[in-house]
Amino acid sequence: MSELIAYHEAGHVYMALRSGARVKSVTIDPDWDDGPERHGDTQIIWPRKRLSERELAERIVLVTLAGPVAEMIHSGDPYHPGLVAEWSLDWQQAWEAAELIHRDEATRMAFLEQTSIQLYHQLNQNRHWEAIAMLVDHLLAHETLDAEMITEIAEEWRS
Repeated sequence: MSELIAYHEAGHVYMALRSGARVKSVTIDPDWDDGPERHGDTQIIWPRKRLSERELAERIVLVTLAGPVAEMIHSGDPYHPGLVAEWSLDWQQAWEAAELIHRDEATRMAFLEQTSIQLYHQLNQNRHWEAIAMLVDHLLAHETLDAEMITEIAEEWRS
């Protein structure tokens, strides 16, 4: 189970870094005392001053859906991210962010579905998947990665 969670969180981290955010930390062993039960957690810091509201919303959608998509690729099961109970918080966050882009619910649903498909094809490419796998290896070894560790790992795949 922890391996699947590691892929999920690594998907969030990888897309956040590619989207220009800074990742403060990621864990596959979060505290459950401050909110809903969850098995992983990624803390992201967005460069809000450099992004318009729409750009930020688009990037939040990508990062939020990248977790479920990475999990789908790893498991081999291409589910709809809005229909898996464990991904409900991800879907809700993506849905809310996408409201700034598409007010109409049917259009928003189509946008999120298309974004999920595009992410699936993108992250399934070797160079992206190898970077995610590298993050997973470190997460499984340490359970929690701080910003400094994440930066070091990212430098490995960028070289």
